[in-house]
Amino acid sequence: MGDAAGVGPELIARLFAQGLPHPAVVYGDAGILARTCQSLGLDTRLQVITLDQPGQGSTGDIIGVLNRWQALPADLAPGRVDARAGRGAYEYLCHAIDDAQAGLLRALVTAPLHKGAMHAGGIDFPGHTEILALRTGTVDYAMMLANDELRVLLVTIHIALADVPAAINQAAEARAIRLAHLACRQSGIAQPRIAVAGLNPHAGEGGVFGNEEALHIAPAIAQARAQGLDVSGPWPGDTIFMRARQGEFDIVVAQYHDQGLIPVKYLGLEEGVNVTVGLPFVRTSVDHGTAFDIAGQGLADPASLRAAMKAALNMTTTPI
Repeated sequence: MGDAAGVGPELIARLFAQGLPHPAVVYGDAGILARTCQSLGLDTRLQVITLDQPGQGSTGDIIGVLNRWQALPADLAPGRVDARAGRGAYEYLCHAIDDAQAGLLRALVTAPLHKGAMHAGGIDFPGHTEILALRTGTVDYAMMLANDELRVLLVTIHIALADVPAAINQAAEARAIRLAHLACRQSGIAQPRIAVAGLNPHAGEGGVFGNEEALHIAPAIAQARAQGLDVSGPWPGDTIFMRARQGEFDIVVAQYHDQGLIPVKYLGLEEGVNVTVGLPFVRTSVDHGTAFDIAGQGLADPASLRAAMKAALNMTTTPI
């Protein structure tokens, strides 16, 4: 469910009201969801029930909720940072991860959490991705953002821009290329075409604007090609996403958070999906945040959540 003070509960209620493509359960707070349905005028169409096990998946007019944490208060204010909502989002996620690892879930689809609220609740993680990796013991993982026109996988994720150059090395590049190949294979692409973006302007311009490309990125590309992967670059970051969108490549490996996410999000948040690659199960998410500015106002659009669920259903854990 994500952060209860954000748009997550509204997204879920609207998604169920529109009809689900596959049975699902919600890890979250039944009271919050029931009140959300009431505020949206959906309480005559949707019934919120508490479940004991995830196998009791619900569709249609039933929202089945698993809440293995304390109930949130009825007066929880939408659109505000609240430590209780932040801690709850973390607990819902952890229990869903454990059930997914136990084979009780086909995939995990997450609504947005709020990092500030989570920190206020005593949880010091920068986001979903790092929690998922630590709890599953996953060492090699990456964030991929995707829509119908573009796939982008990141070498570095939630670190300061000033720290990015030091995090760029041949091992990190090779890992990202390998995970990009895996992500495409899991999405049904038999022979993925991978493009790697440079870190510096014009991909370093032969060392004029930086040497990360020559020292770290190009050797990783050569290593991957020697292993049989169809990968090229490093390409200038200002043109590679356009080329991929036009169909020249299946996925772009971007060097840092905003380099990769801006192109995807510019194409629209409605159909964007966040995928954590490398986990022992499929995990997708919306590619937007908690939207505190519109939370509780009945304005949230569940299109990205629906796209995330569709993507999860179309992916396999084991490469095809």
